[in-house]
Amino acid sequence: MARLERRNDSALDTLSDAELVGRALARDGEAFRAIMQRHNRRLYRVARSVVHDDSEAEDVVQEAYVLAFSNLAKFRAEASLATWLTRITLNEALGRLRRRRPTVELSILDSPRGEGAQVIPFPTMPMTEDPERMTAQHEIRRLIEQAIDELPEIFRVVFVMRAVEDMSIEETAAFLNLRPETVKTRLHRARKLLRQALDERLAPALNDVFPFAGSRCQQVTDAVLKRLGLLPPATG
Repeated sequence: MARLERRNDSALDTLSDAELVGRALARDGEAFRAIMQRHNRRLYRVARSVVHDDSEAEDVVQEAYVLAFSNLAKFRAEASLATWLTRITLNEALGRLRRRRPTVELSILDSPRGEGAQVIPFPTMPMTEDPERMTAQHEIRRLIEQAIDELPEIFRVVFVMRAVEDMSIEETAAFLNLRPETVKTRLHRARKLLRQALDERLAPALNDVFPFAGSRCQQVTDAVLKRLGLLPPATG
């Protein structure tokens, strides 16, 4: 097979999924890269909601891509590429659970289970350069991720698909073989559980909101003292 040269082709970002698939079928390495970069976050989050482990979710996504790309010629665009890749990823994730627990099927999502929480990365959350605000944002994100991670599985998967990845009710129902009414009920229950969990976690943290300490506090203090003539002149 010919060596695939990497090129900086920002124009690939403007191509549709169908156009990228066409280029990928012609063995364009950058088209494969563009497809993965476009869908990585959704696939990771879906896999993570099922396998409940960061590293294994990454493995699931990798295996799903290998399987999908090996069968790319079979993609007929009857569904969107995102839907096709998500189905493959979900099946791979459930397959991991079957190997752990041989009787696992899609019905596993009807069996709540509680396990130790791990952090789910949300790479697009905006961050500020202010160290104090960055610390506060990181803590809020950690609390939200932990609360999501601790949801019973039947609610967690639905919540990630609907609220985090913004899939439609119909799409989520189709992926999980559920009735749309069941998706709505589980999403409502998931949100209620999250509110309860976050209320418990955030109440003690309210005393620390709007931090004003460290260098910011020092700068204002020095400025006031200087204006009052109470700050010793700088030396050296």
